[in-house]
Amino acid sequence: MRLSRRSLLVGGGVAAAAVGVPAAQKLHWNGKNFVQEGYDPSLPVAPDGRVGWMNWSGAQKATPRDLVLPVNENELAAFVRDSPHRVRPAGSGHSFTALAPTDGYILQTNYLSGLKAFDDQTGEATFGSGTLIFEACQALAERGRAFDNLPDVDVQTLAGAFSTATHGTGENLSALHDNITAFRIVSPNGDVLNVSRETNPELFEAGKVSLGALGVITEYKLRTVPAFKLRRQAFVEKIDDLLDTIEERAARHRNFEFFYLPGTGLALSITHDETDKPVTEAAESDDDETMDALKQLRDQLGWAPWLRKRIAQANLPTGLIEDYVGWSHELLATTRPIRFNEMEFHLPRQEGPRTVKDVVRMLDRKGEAYWPVEYRHIASDSAWLSPFQGGPRASIAIHAAADERYGYFFKDFQPLYLARGGRPHWGKHHSLGYEDFASLYPAFEQFRALRRELDPNGKFLNPHLANIFGEQFDA
Repeated sequence: MRLSRRSLLVGGGVAAAAVGVPAAQKLHWNGKNFVQEGYDPSLPVAPDGRVGWMNWSGAQKATPRDLVLPVNENELAAFVRDSPHRVRPAGSGHSFTALAPTDGYILQTNYLSGLKAFDDQTGEATFGSGTLIFEACQALAERGRAFDNLPDVDVQTLAGAFSTATHGTGENLSALHDNITAFRIVSPNGDVLNVSRETNPELFEAGKVSLGALGVITEYKLRTVPAFKLRRQAFVEKIDDLLDTIEERAARHRNFEFFYLPGTGLALSITHDETDKPVTEAAESDDDETMDALKQLRDQLGWAPWLRKRIAQANLPTGLIEDYVGWSHELLATTRPIRFNEMEFHLPRQEGPRTVKDVVRMLDRKGEAYWPVEYRHIASDSAWLSPFQGGPRASIAIHAAADERYGYFFKDFQPLYLARGGRPHWGKHHSLGYEDFASLYPAFEQFRALRRELDPNGKFLNPHLANIFGEQFDA
């Protein structure tokens, strides 16, 4: 989908000249500053004896004592056992919440990666926890296997993705962690535990989505499926038409999702369906150019919502814009080169359609947003802290450029989601605490008790987790 900055500005200039410009209104809008106060995309300056760390978006920063990268499980276990300071595991840094920051040690499992074993009889694959999702997909593809579903982004570590309940979309497809059949975990006292539903059912259900609060997972055994191809189709259409057909499309397609483009009245819907047709060449991505144009549309015409929508609809293509076939791991995940901040809540499935309608209306009225709103469906699973525990969910994600303010996520949208029974994505912005989560998750107190049993001294706590679990935190 291509919307060039040049065509937008030319179109905008012609339209503005034709209708006249309310000068005071335009001047007021042009005086707005969308920059996030204090935003700095560089690593924090670390004092002597410490190192700098920050997450992908730059929203979270820390100066831990060191970044520790054990070369094997034994070294990792010894470090955890002997460390007199707090330890926090970190993956690729794609979580927007403060799960990783600590004044102790940040521990990464980069060297504990790759395919360790593959069972030809069961199709189960064993991977090191530091394996990136796309690396695991490539290793499986070489054996004619695949994961049944993938998230939008595939550069996270397996441990980071599973521990925060990362997901894709699909009416009958559960989140990634539901493929776990067993794992190995280094507990806070340095013991190495083999965990499965059969050997330790409680730790198994807690550990699939653990927030890194129970120890460091070093290895996963995962279900896989025979490799499969998908036909991808993408349509640009009016959001009002799409909103009336959410249920029908979700039921008809294996994978269905859509992105609303704030202020335009248009949405991009994407479907994937299994096919035996030959692979065809995919179109080259032009997301960067489109995002830049949408930003200019906001900056130049945000003062006049009707004009902003008119120019967008005059310049954006409509109808079918993508139609090609590829292997699942090549189509389900996409690159996200432009950095952003994100809030995503998972609502009871029946609340999804009306809530996303409210989100569209609220963002259009506000005028500040230009990043797309993403809407997806996820099937239920049994992990204690899975947002999808207890029933299927509809997920709504709102975004802001990494350098722009996003306080309105919490002020305007989080209350709406909570009123509809929403649970936040563990790795995306929220401001909830212990009392909230205790009411949202039936097994939350069980998880909390198990965490205390495994880590009575809070070695794996940080301020963010202490707030989540209602624990006292002494720096």
